[in-house]
Amino acid sequence: MTLQECEEAFVSKNLSLLAQQYDISQAEADVIQAKIWDLPQLQLSANAYDPQNKKAFHIGQSKEASVSQLIYLGGKKKNEVEFAKSNVELAKLQFSQLLASLRAQLRTTFYSLYFEQHKLADIKIQLDYLNNLLAAYKEQGKKGNVSLKDQVRLQTMAIDLNNEKTTAINNSINLQQQLRVLISSQEDVLPKLTDQEADQELAVKPTMALDKIYQLALENNADYQFALKTSESSQLFTKWQQSLNTPDINLGLSYSQNGGVFRNELNVTAAIPIPLWKQNKGNIIKAKYAEEEAKKNIEVQRQLLESQIRSNYQSWENQYNQYFTITSDDLHNIAVVYDGIFNNFKKGNISLVEFTDFMDSYRISILKLYDMKKEIILNAEQLNYLAQTSIFNSTHVN
Repeated sequence: MTLQECEEAFVSKNLSLLAQQYDISQAEADVIQAKIWDLPQLQLSANAYDPQNKKAFHIGQSKEASVSQLIYLGGKKKNEVEFAKSNVELAKLQFSQLLASLRAQLRTTFYSLYFEQHKLADIKIQLDYLNNLLAAYKEQGKKGNVSLKDQVRLQTMAIDLNNEKTTAINNSINLQQQLRVLISSQEDVLPKLTDQEADQELAVKPTMALDKIYQLALENNADYQFALKTSESSQLFTKWQQSLNTPDINLGLSYSQNGGVFRNELNVTAAIPIPLWKQNKGNIIKAKYAEEEAKKNIEVQRQLLESQIRSNYQSWENQYNQYFTITSDDLHNIAVVYDGIFNNFKKGNISLVEFTDFMDSYRISILKLYDMKKEIILNAEQLNYLAQTSIFNSTHVN
C-alpha cells in the first residue's frame, strides 16, 4: 500500500477515530439537555375521608388544584448552555488531537517499516554470502586446510549478522502490527514506496523559517488550541457556578373550591429561597482555581510546543547536514570497494582478518546510513505534526 492508501484506510476505518466521534455527539446531547427546563408541577387535592359524615371520597365541594413552574433567575440556564457548547468545541478539538496524533504515528510507522525492510534485505544478502563462505571453510577445516580460528572468526560474524537480522525482523513485526491496528486491517501492510520517492522525501527542506513554523504551530496545533479552549470553558464554568447562587422562583396558580377565604378562589403563588448564605460558595472557589490552572496550562503547553519544535528542527538539521555531506560518489565508492573486497578475498589476495574487519565496518556503516535516513524523515514528520501544517515540500504525498 502507498502512504496515501494507508491514510485513506486510516481515516475511514480506524476504530479509535470512529469511537472518538461519539464523544462529540455526547457533548452535543449535553447542549440539548442544558436547554431543557424543569417540567411544571400539577397538584390535585380531594377528600379521601369525611369524618363528620363518615364517607370515603366525599369530594363534593372540597376540590383543590394548583400548577407551578420553576423559573431560573440570574442567567443560570443561559450560562449552563454556553458551558455545554464550550464542551462541544473541546470534544471536537480532542478529535483533532487524536486524528493528528494517529496520522503522525501512521506516517512514521510507514517510513520506519520501509527502512527496516531495506535494512533486513541488505543483512540477508550479506548473511547468505557469509553462510556459504562459512560452509566452505568448515568443509576445508575437516580436511585440515584452514584453521579453527578462522572458522570461529567467520562464525562470530555470522552470529552478529543473525542477531541484526532477528532484530530487524522483530522490529518489522512490531511495525506491521501497529500499521494493521491503525488502518484496521487483518493483513500485513507492505510499504509501496520506490527508492526514488524515498530519496525525494529525504531531500526536502522546510519551506519557512523556524519562527514561522512556531507561529503556525500556535495557530494550528490541536494540543495548544485545546489548552486555550479549556481556559475559555473554565471561565464559562465559573460564570455558571456564580449564577447558581441566585435563588430561583417558583410561580404558580392555585384553585380552591371551598377551602379558601372565598368560594372558587383563584390565587397566584410565588416561592423563592431566602438567600441567607451563598449556597454554591465552595463550587465557585473550586471553579476559580480550575480557571487559574487552565491559564497556567496554556503557558506550559506553549513552552512545551516551542521546545519540541526547536528540538526536532535541530535534530532534523543535524541529521540532514550530516547525511548530505556524504556524496553520491562516496556511496558509489563504498559499493565498489565492497565488491572489490569480496572478489579479492575469493582470489586469496587479502587475508581473512582484513576481510572480516572490512565486513564489520561495512555492516555498521550501512545500518547507520539507513538509520540516518530514517531519522531525517521522522524528524520532518514530527515537525509537520507539531505545526499541524505541511512545512516540507513533499514531492509525492501530502
